[in-house]
Amino acid sequence: MELHDHAHPRALLFGGSGQIGAALLARLLAAGWRVDALSRTEQTAGEGVRWLRGGFDAMPGLEARYDVVLGCGPLDRFARWFEDARVDTPRLVAFGSTSLAVKQGSADAGERELAARLAVAEARLLATAARRGTAATLLRPTLVYGAGRDLTLSRIAALARRRGWFALPRGADGLRQPVHVDDLAATAMSAIAAGAASQGRSYDLPGGETLPYCDMVARVLVALQPPARLVELPAPVFAGLAAAARAAGLLQGFGAAAQLRLRQDLVFDARPAMDDLGHAPRPFRPDAAMFDPR
Repeated sequence: MELHDHAHPRALLFGGSGQIGAALLARLLAAGWRVDALSRTEQTAGEGVRWLRGGFDAMPGLEARYDVVLGCGPLDRFARWFEDARVDTPRLVAFGSTSLAVKQGSADAGERELAARLAVAEARLLATAARRGTAATLLRPTLVYGAGRDLTLSRIAALARRRGWFALPRGADGLRQPVHVDDLAATAMSAIAAGAASQGRSYDLPGGETLPYCDMVARVLVALQPPARLVELPAPVFAGLAAAARAAGLLQGFGAAAQLRLRQDLVFDARPAMDDLGHAPRPFRPDAAMFDPR
């Protein structure tokens, strides 16, 4: 796989203002890329980046060819767009999610439907890329943190800051592998360079440490300024409090299926991504700034 022979290769980045996309954009610009980045909201112009206002429902004008196309937004919509896109590229890297595996057997119908959408999107994207002669690689992060915009640890931090404590049901000791957003961006840059070596493959991208859910949350709470307290409750009491919080609009998630997963190990093998893409995730050592939106 060869990129254009010019000083500044050009990338098309979907989701450039999202938590993963923003980290990847910074690395692209530092490496001398010229980036067309899409966002549904107005963004501040910068050296090397041309912000395009729009999305899958209202696509702005694009170049005919890019050295790489990067998907950091909803994978199903990205896959549908790429099927009909009149954009030529030798390289494609897109983010999906390990939810494809985690939620396919969920008791929650909505979670099963999400897993099915992700599976169809991956298959569709790889098939389209193969038909076009594009070297495509799919990346599946585990539990993302670091930019203050994730829907799990940053949300926990926000609730704990307001109250000074956060509650979990007893026995929430299922294993997790939180992965920092900057480590995902670094691996995506390696995937761009890997070319045919990772063509047609999907890689799980776990973090650099495996730890029980309750310990993961406890580290978040200790990192806050001031630190917050972890309260462990009997499972039925926690379920009642979570239901009341959801009804009041104070909490999303933590339904019955999510509470069950707190006891389940969600562990993924990093070795293929390490071997092929140099994935080198850091251990989970959070600080308060990691949960401030940026």
